[in-house]
Amino acid sequence: MTPLALIIQARGDRVEGSDRALDQGRNTERFDFLRARGVSLHPQDGSGVRRAGQILVTSAAVEETIPDVQAARRVGASITTRARLLADLFNEATLGVGVAGTSGKSTTVGMIGWILHRAGKSPTIMNGADMKNFAAADSPFASARIGEGGTFVSEVDESDGSIAFFEPRIAVVNNISLDHKSLDELRSLFRGFSVKAETVVLNLDNPETAALVPDLKPGQATTYSLTDARADLLASSPALSPAGIAFRIKARDTGEAVEVKLQVPGLHNVANALAALCAAKACGVALADAAFYLGEFSGIRRRLEVVGTVNGVTVIDDFAHNPDKISATLETMHAFPGRLLLMFQPHGYGPIRLMKDALVDCFASGLHGDDVLLMPEPVYFGGTVDRSVGSHELVCEIERRGRKAFAPPDRIACGDRLVKLARPGDRILVMGARDDTLSLFARELLRRLAP
Repeated sequence: MTPLALIIQARGDRVEGSDRALDQGRNTERFDFLRARGVSLHPQDGSGVRRAGQILVTSAAVEETIPDVQAARRVGASITTRARLLADLFNEATLGVGVAGTSGKSTTVGMIGWILHRAGKSPTIMNGADMKNFAAADSPFASARIGEGGTFVSEVDESDGSIAFFEPRIAVVNNISLDHKSLDELRSLFRGFSVKAETVVLNLDNPETAALVPDLKPGQATTYSLTDARADLLASSPALSPAGIAFRIKARDTGEAVEVKLQVPGLHNVANALAALCAAKACGVALADAAFYLGEFSGIRRRLEVVGTVNGVTVIDDFAHNPDKISATLETMHAFPGRLLLMFQPHGYGPIRLMKDALVDCFASGLHGDDVLLMPEPVYFGGTVDRSVGSHELVCEIERRGRKAFAPPDRIACGDRLVKLARPGDRILVMGARDDTLSLFARELLRRLAP
């Protein structure tokens, strides 16, 4: 909601808001940032919705029983959703670049946005995470950038089905795998999103994404790969380091070859970079220029973000929350020596119930023998969700498959155990989504590790 609020405000509209986290005393830095930019904040008790001329915009987490929704019904105020409003803004743009996929959306949006910004196209960027390149001391929450051109780059979400609202000229689909919906539902949503675009950027290394190609018209798809020589943009010779990755790319149509040096690590970021380069080319940016600008990209907050190192122990804050993201994180971390101590907080009771078997598989296969996994209960800030399946059920299965996994009663107990276990050479990974306080938890761990 933060980037959407900033984009609406930049258009000259007045923005007010409420948030359950505000009432609960969480995420105070973000709310102070919004207030400093003239956004009025109210308790989520209906007091901010007072007249019919207001428009109430709700996120997917806001239920009908929330007092603000009830107040809007009483006074006759219009009600829309975050996704619908974002889609309206996106569809009005001259050049809409929509980035979809189960994993990698925020990073790919940040990469495309930075390339287009450096290429002088002044894009508006709507991201689900903060982009380090656009952050500053007076603007630490850089999940949006307000551009002056007609280009709008946005993350597009399939979890609530709202991807169907978007009419992209350039559609990017990084990958398709189990997350919030069944694979059959996801296939239908991504297919509908893709066929509407003039150019569709697809990952041939993901079978579900590659399966979209036959549904498209000749010339509509632009493909990329790390392994498939049929791809329009092929990466090769990756050279890994803890702080980044270098590789070579070759364009099939022209034979042009370019070296790329990323400041973000992991083969999954090579895939994200290929998607961004394909999209940038479709926007008219030369491949060599786009690759150069991509080398300046410093990453996205909470994507393998190093919080710090104390006494030889490194603390890393990471957004990984579904099987694909978790597997990519573990693969990236295990490319270099050192035991992993993980605290994974599932991002909801609904997702953990849907992905239980896949989560067990990714941890059982991705953890090494001396790694340790701690899994508190899923994040829960209220609502009517079914809480019949929790972390304990997953941990029992992961333990049964020979890994060291535990389900402490809460995050406090996880922190105590991590500090006690940590020894020089270890990497502590704090993983999870939908909870900004995870970053505070990671910083507190670093403080506790200090002598």
